[in-house]
Amino acid sequence: MSQKAIAVLTSGGDAPGMNAAVRAVVRTGISKGMKVYGVSRGYNGLLTGDVTELNLRSVSDIIHRGGTVLYTARSEEYNTPAGVKKAADFCRELGVSGVVVIGGDGSFRGARDLTGEGIPCVGIPGTIDNDIACSEYTVGFDTAMNTAMEMVDKIRDTAQSHDRCSVVEVMGRRCGDIALQTGIAVGAASILVPEVEFDIERDVISRILNNQSTGKKHFIIVVAEGVGKVNELATYIQNRTGIESRATILGHVQRGGSPTLRDRVVASEMGYKAVSLLEEGIGNRVVAMKNGAIVDYDITEALNMKRVFDTNLYEIAHTISI
Repeated sequence: MSQKAIAVLTSGGDAPGMNAAVRAVVRTGISKGMKVYGVSRGYNGLLTGDVTELNLRSVSDIIHRGGTVLYTARSEEYNTPAGVKKAADFCRELGVSGVVVIGGDGSFRGARDLTGEGIPCVGIPGTIDNDIACSEYTVGFDTAMNTAMEMVDKIRDTAQSHDRCSVVEVMGRRCGDIALQTGIAVGAASILVPEVEFDIERDVISRILNNQSTGKKHFIIVVAEGVGKVNELATYIQNRTGIESRATILGHVQRGGSPTLRDRVVASEMGYKAVSLLEEGIGNRVVAMKNGAIVDYDITEALNMKRVFDTNLYEIAHTISI
């Protein structure tokens, strides 16, 4: 019987810890007697043949690096039935019997499509936003939060020096988890997220004025990307309170940097689990974390799950930021 072969790719937005997952997939696969191919630039690599067989040393010294050594890209061609079939045919020509896909919801839909064409796929949630409903944790989230926290701490130094209010936008288009946890960590006076309706007078201005009355002179407001309009908010705060206010958008700095210990360990656990599933011939699954344990779900089931925002933590945040 010919040696079993699998492939690994990273797709969608990059996230710190993706390299740790790639490393785990490669070394787990080789330890189980498999050939492991690295696919460059996401699903695009399956269409262009941009694939390289990897060995143990191919993934040396990448666990601490941000980004993805396999690169990532979006592919319009792959998002067509003909594109998926072409990718599946290429996998069969190469002898690949399974693919590990590291990315977000869009990447998992691509994995489901490829599975439907006869190539079993297993997804690993890699996205800084922590917005994969089936998993309580996604690879890259911890690093992004720590980066945001460090940046806001630096901004606070100058806000304190000038008695200013700093309005800081962090990433999270549909998910406020980075904003929520970063806001707690930096002692933000107010945290605005897309999951919770807010009133600027009640939830921002009143909180600033109440804190000011107790002697506080500088303020941090953390806003999720999905809420946005931080420049307008800073102007409004300054006009309503008389406190000099500045807006800062942290942007893509949150995607980069060396992954934290948690991201390296979780990525390694998930990579091992993904290969173990493919070893058994099991595909159309997403590896996830539930109650701190590594589990797996059917991709369609996972995609149909609804995210639950931690309203209790949100309440805690606003209770202690006084």
